[in-house]
Amino acid sequence: MKHVQITLTPPESKRLIAMGVKELPEIQQALEDGIILITLGTTNAYVAEELTGKKIDHSMYAAGYIDGTAKAVPMDKRLPTIALRSGKKVSSDGILDEMTADDVVLKGANALDPDGVAGVLMANPSGGTTGMIIGPVMARGINLVIPVGLEKSIPYSIIEMSRIVGFQHCIKATGLPVGLIPLHGEVITEADALVLLGADDAFQIGAGGINGGEGSVTLCATGENAEEVFELVMKVKEKKGEF
Repeated sequence: MKHVQITLTPPESKRLIAMGVKELPEIQQALEDGIILITLGTTNAYVAEELTGKKIDHSMYAAGYIDGTAKAVPMDKRLPTIALRSGKKVSSDGILDEMTADDVVLKGANALDPDGVAGVLMANPSGGTTGMIIGPVMARGINLVIPVGLEKSIPYSIIEMSRIVGFQHCIKATGLPVGLIPLHGEVITEADALVLLGADDAFQIGAGGINGGEGSVTLCATGENAEEVFELVMKVKEKKGEF
């Protein structure tokens, strides 16, 4: 099987995932006539840029992050959550109450297990953003799209692990102790994005790197349009994932 081989650093992965998310039918429909809620998260920051056409500060579009330990972004350092109605920015205050099964919530993740289940780490006692949105999303059947890089793959069941962890069980932690909640929605990884952008199939063959390539993933993409997809990826790499 002939294929193209692609290695992506984390910023390049986030950009590619965001480009793929934009091609989803439910996203396109909601951009035309619906609501999209883009919750805080560094990958979602890239998605927000793709959907709005405007650059934002990735580090401030997050509630928590990992830089060697688990940390929370101070409330006064966080950007407002972005909501779009028919493709135009509107206030996110109370927008979830208006959303229906035709609309889309975008939620990032901290982990992805072998069954394709994504999970979110939670340091907030009430569950933070995930705790706030998951009930309405699941009750109404709102489209939940989960952009997450393959670098966050773990070899354990998130459903099983979520039954064990919880910060009140944790006696010591490097950074904030957290709980873990599974998300049930449409996961979009770099491999999925490559297919959305024109490949017939895509699959991961490696992970990791050094000298600035830490967290990288290596994939193969197949299909008649594989070379065109490769050229698209090269444009992303030329800008190192920047907008």
